[in-house]
Amino acid sequence: MDEKEILLTQEGYDNLEKELEYLKTEKRSEISERIKVALGFGDLSENSEYDEAKNAQAANEIKIIELENKLRYARIIDESEINTKTVQVGNKVKILDVEFDEELEYTIVGSTEVDLSQNKISNESPIGSALIGAKKGQEVEVQVPAGVMKYKILSISK
Repeated sequence: MDEKEILLTQEGYDNLEKELEYLKTEKRSEISERIKVALGFGDLSENSEYDEAKNAQAANEIKIIELENKLRYARIIDESEINTKTVQVGNKVKILDVEFDEELEYTIVGSTEVDLSQNKISNESPIGSALIGAKKGQEVEVQVPAGVMKYKILSISK
């Protein structure tokens, strides 16, 4: 199976590594302790604490595998290669919503680093993919369920 390259900033890569380390150490240990305690309750056929702990263990192991795969196929974006001539992953982009005359600012990131509370959008999202490769002053159209949105790029920065 061919895996897709995952674009990450150095910060995003470091965060995934920290999460993986936590899941492999502290979380595994915590779940193991829960299983031990549940085993002390005796009869496993009606032991909901044991079932919950085993389910948590399975979910944790799945998450570990997912993170290991993301890190395996990660490509860290070299900040020195990011320019501000065209929009690319790693850029902050200030845009104007032409219809509503509203300014918005987004940071374009890889799909695993999306955080809408910090205005980090994926390069694969409708807006992100429309902005990639565009230049300052250019208008882009984004196909959304409600129709077509038009945005003008006001600035591109690192």
